[in-house]
Amino acid sequence: MSKQLILAEKPSVARDIARVLKVNGKNKGYFESNDKIVTWALGHLVTLSTPEEYNKRFQKWDMDDLPIVPEEMKLSVIKNSRAQFNTVKSLLNRKDVSEIVIATDAGREGELVARLILKMSGCHKKTKRLWISSVTDKAIKDGFNNLKDGKEYYNLYRSAMARAEADWIVGINGSRALTLKYNTPLSCGRVQTPTLNIIKKRDEEIASFIPKEYFGINLKTNTMEFKWVNKNNVQSILDESKIDNIINVIKNEKLEIVEVESKKKKKYPQELYDLTNLQRDANVRYNFSAKETLNIMQNLYERHKVLTYPRTDSRYLTDDVVGTLKDRLKAMSTGSYRSFARELMNKNISANKRFVNNSKVSDHHAIIPTEERLSLDNLTDKEYKIYDLVAKRFLSMLMDPYEYEEVKVVAKVNNEVFIAKGTKELSLGFKALDSYEEEQEENQKIYNLESGMSLSIKDIKKTRRKSQPPSKFNEGSLLLAMENPTKYDSDMSKVKKETLRETGGIGTVATRGDIIEKLYSSDLIENKNNKISITSKGTQLLELVPERLKSPELTASWELKLRQIENGKLKDKEFLSEIRDFSRENIDEIKKSKYKFRHENITNIKCPECGKYLLKVNRKDREMLICEDYNCNYRETISILTNVRCNKCHKRLRLISSGDKKTYICDNCGYRESKESMDKKFKANKNKMKKSDVNRFLNKQDNENEPVNTSLSDALKNLKFD
Repeated sequence: MSKQLILAEKPSVARDIARVLKVNGKNKGYFESNDKIVTWALGHLVTLSTPEEYNKRFQKWDMDDLPIVPEEMKLSVIKNSRAQFNTVKSLLNRKDVSEIVIATDAGREGELVARLILKMSGCHKKTKRLWISSVTDKAIKDGFNNLKDGKEYYNLYRSAMARAEADWIVGINGSRALTLKYNTPLSCGRVQTPTLNIIKKRDEEIASFIPKEYFGINLKTNTMEFKWVNKNNVQSILDESKIDNIINVIKNEKLEIVEVESKKKKKYPQELYDLTNLQRDANVRYNFSAKETLNIMQNLYERHKVLTYPRTDSRYLTDDVVGTLKDRLKAMSTGSYRSFARELMNKNISANKRFVNNSKVSDHHAIIPTEERLSLDNLTDKEYKIYDLVAKRFLSMLMDPYEYEEVKVVAKVNNEVFIAKGTKELSLGFKALDSYEEEQEENQKIYNLESGMSLSIKDIKKTRRKSQPPSKFNEGSLLLAMENPTKYDSDMSKVKKETLRETGGIGTVATRGDIIEKLYSSDLIENKNNKISITSKGTQLLELVPERLKSPELTASWELKLRQIENGKLKDKEFLSEIRDFSRENIDEIKKSKYKFRHENITNIKCPECGKYLLKVNRKDREMLICEDYNCNYRETISILTNVRCNKCHKRLRLISSGDKKTYICDNCGYRESKESMDKKFKANKNKMKKSDVNRFLNKQDNENEPVNTSLSDALKNLKFD
């Protein structure tokens, strides 16, 4: 009897598929039934070969060998995954296996994972494709009832492979050449280098910023406050003398009401989450790194199955999802979401252009809850925080808009115009969730005023403010800059700018977090108090790399051609031929450079292993000493940012090591305490109940279908915390 082999990307997904399809025979590395086999990769099992796997002489880096540009790229099995690869290979080539179902993640990278395994295994059997956005039982069943022909996705694989090969050729050659030329570990790439350049430009913009001082007038009556505006409706100006003159003229005068305007307005919630905006909000609210948020999302998608596929760049749903919305509301109807979800379930939910748009969804729709029943008790604190962001954004999109009445009062004093504004809530709508994060609008009580009324002026105050420089990037804002990098390259053509907008900027939603982490680990950027700055090493690197590698325009050019490959309009070999020529030009430019690299963070401490001097570097959460010689792997952590909070200002404390002595210090207020003393406090407080423990207990009570009213839960609800 012929069998169908299903290849998943991870063991957890394979287990779910096997359970849903009733493939119950468990074996080492796979499940099997009478008609099906389910096996898995471990992420990637196969990758592009390293230079030394082409020729052993490449183990020793030599400038004369560069560029390394193979005409045909080779593949290698990842060493730590060899056992599972051998299992998958033997299954693929079994005589009773007649058809392969590619069930890896539905996207460019997932397609590459499966196709490389098939190629390395020498398997050329008929393929079908499972293309789903969540791994709930229902999604798996529906997906297998609608399997696609694998041939439809072959060009997607060729596009993914072309990108991987191009990055290998440009990145490996450029990084080796720079490292050899300047005798220090330096790396470059078409995504990380433009990202670094974006950070540098922001730092330069801040450094060159010259603040300007603006002046205005606040005028108070007995009940209200008015602000002066000029003819252009601007509240503050540069000319202080004009403001002084106005104040002198209007002293002892009365305020005449000219107009009272009242308008009813509506405010709608923000769009559903894609990965980049979710990573941004998680960074701003919880200081989660981009990579950390993606890892948490993967758990919520694969393990808990309560959220849809995370690696999406869309903030919209497709028409076919609308019919499932009530099932998703039912599944999440627990805890603090219950009342909102149940109210929505009793309403008619229809497609709305604010969140349903087929044309704005490519591979995967926005991140939303699944039809899997939510159990808050099973989530860690971090998982709950991410789920909560997505859940509230999802609920808000289905709820009514926030409705309010805006009142604007226009008044005059000696022909100078003053304005007061206020709002009155009419209906909270989605704001009942408290899920929004916006600047608070000016709001004051507007008394019953009519045109022609005269009010006495109680106080006149000159206001002054200084213009502020742009903020340094944090990981959240940097992700958005990577998604829309065109404003950081004014010389780019309109066509390429449009291409970058259409293709989602530099990097992908799945890889941007890794790129930022690589910039940290390469000591090209540093992070202090969640503010990212370029290092001296990063600044110098941008002086060393070829100009074309600094611009996001390179990605625009590549993505334009990768799309053509995906659509069958361009041969991948033509694209890779251009990449080889491009790499040769880059290496030639690096070889001819006269630039001298200097370590500006060198210490007077010698490396205990090789005797050369150590460099002091700031990684994201720690300070380290590393050897200046890239051939020496010595490194030593001298301080680490902990989750322990300062007793005075409640900021996170840094743990500093000096020989055998360890001390907690606060970078914000200077508080210091020995680790020994702090450990004693931890031990004394170990058995005390934490606020987070109480909240978890209360959540558990809310998870029950019937109301719970125990004396303990009542007592806890009234408990106050310092």
